[in-house]
Amino acid sequence: MEETPAPAPEAEAAKPVEAPAPKAEKPKPAARAKSTAKKTRTVELTLTVTGTAEGEWQADLVHGTQRVVSGLVIPAIAVAKAAKELHEDIAEGIEGVLEAARDQHRTRMEELEAELAKVKAQLAELSE
Repeated sequence: MEETPAPAPEAEAAKPVEAPAPKAEKPKPAARAKSTAKKTRTVELTLTVTGTAEGEWQADLVHGTQRVVSGLVIPAIAVAKAAKELHEDIAEGIEGVLEAARDQHRTRMEELEAELAKVKAQLAELSE
């Protein structure tokens, strides 16, 4: 068996150095097909409705960061109607507040009627 001589170091140096292969460019992502759906533009409005136990209601409206309406007095019936239109759960919550206000006003009315009857009786005594 014949042995082949090892290549001389000079022979290795004589080999041309291969330049690194240029990196293949990544394929560009395919352009997204344009949607035919209409873009919806959203508007940020915040409506805050506050009420008191006496049944007084007011509204504040903010558009984005700008206050549009502040402290607008609203009739209780308008609040009740709007709540019914929005959702049953909202209507029930507001109806509970309105009923408490009605009870409070009935009680106050009865007190005033009793006081009025008392004043009428006193006036009648003075007229005799």
